[in-house]
Amino acid sequence: MNPLLPQTMFRQHCLNQNQKSWRVLAAYTLLGFLFISQSCTSIRAEENVARNHTWQEAFQLLGISWNPDGTLHRNITVPLVNATPSVTDPINPPVALSKDVRLSHNSKAYVRLYRPINPPEDSKIPLIFYLHGGDFVLFSAATVTFHNFCNDIAAQFPAVVVSLEYRLAPEHRLPAAYDDALNALFWVKNQSLGIGGRDPWLNYADFSTVFLLGSSAGANAIYHLALRAQDFDLRPLKIRGILLNQPFFGGVHRTPSEIRLKEDTVIPLFMCDVLWTLALPLHANRDHEFCNPITGGSYHGRVPRLPRVFLQSFYGDPLSDRTTLLVKLLKSYNVTVVYQYTQDGYHGIELQNRTAAQELYNHMKRFIYSANITGGDESHASC
Repeated sequence: MNPLLPQTMFRQHCLNQNQKSWRVLAAYTLLGFLFISQSCTSIRAEENVARNHTWQEAFQLLGISWNPDGTLHRNITVPLVNATPSVTDPINPPVALSKDVRLSHNSKAYVRLYRPINPPEDSKIPLIFYLHGGDFVLFSAATVTFHNFCNDIAAQFPAVVVSLEYRLAPEHRLPAAYDDALNALFWVKNQSLGIGGRDPWLNYADFSTVFLLGSSAGANAIYHLALRAQDFDLRPLKIRGILLNQPFFGGVHRTPSEIRLKEDTVIPLFMCDVLWTLALPLHANRDHEFCNPITGGSYHGRVPRLPRVFLQSFYGDPLSDRTTLLVKLLKSYNVTVVYQYTQDGYHGIELQNRTAAQELYNHMKRFIYSANITGGDESHASC
């Protein structure tokens, strides 16, 4: 303590420190309660989940195998598609236009930009920064399912979409994907300022209306990006909200939905465990903050400063309880939450079911274009 500090200032300083201490204590008391409630399932049930499954079985389901140098061979049956920067077939035009843009001449990192074929001439449209799914181990911004997803968003909302090709694990363990996302967001900021020029397609974007969107692992990365980005001056970008579609989170202790759906056909629990072992830093367990946002870590002081958050999950998704726990955490910090929880559905349903995809687009579009939202609880549950 500075001995020259006047007595009155010293008293005020002590008062402020006490108030901060009480706020921190209250927040971590709540976190402890959430973590204990998350851990109420029995150890025996937890052991039964992992029994009778092997890494080899998980690798076979994922279509991956080890290369001699320790990297993965990915035998992915979901095809990659090229961008469509122009309309070459007027009879069967693309849903939207897209093109790949390198972030720098010194890096292989790139984004795939999307825009409507006929963007509005008299107004700017929102910019959506998107991260694809794949459990941090699989897929690409060019994977056809995520490409079509971004096409639909660009055309229907309408919006300019920036979809990042980020590095995958285990070759590049977390936080590599988070670092790539933050670097790409800096690129968007530089584009808004015209540093190094600006891609003409971004002239359609409203840089004061930016949304961060992710699916599954991409939603996990978007959550961490939104927290990390608070340490930087991103102006003139203004992040108006984040959208987390069925975020990929986990934890050491099983939730009821994980146990109930341990043999799920899309993301069985044993496969999730293997994926987290591949993605997390070496020697980290599933209560690491990258995997389990409820356990504390370095980010919780930033949670109250998050913008509005949209989340979606389904009763048929093993990870749905993880999403519900995150919703409770966000609400405890008075973050405005729109939670779309539905009985009928499963993890990644929007990539296989056109009706479910359209419902998600409608929910997200309403969230993005809703105006004059000043706060409060906007949670929704439909059965």
